[in-house]
Amino acid sequence: MEDLTVLAGFGDDARTARVISAVQQDGTLWAGGTTWRGRAYLRISVSNATTTEEDVDRSAATIARLAAEV
Repeated sequence: MEDLTVLAGFGDDARTARVISAVQQDGTLWAGGTTWRGRAYLRISVSNATTTEEDVDRSAATIARLAAEV
């Protein structure tokens, strides 16, 4: 697997910050925040060769669920 980095925003910066906090508190995956072009984003980086498709699917589902809850 090649390294992959994705930025995800969730509307405004305040909501994005809440999603970042929820993701970090949930513990399913770890992703941090970053700023790009003056806006807040969730920074998702996959760089571990042992990461499976199931890991990615579970992580994406968790982010989607938490984003809907905040």
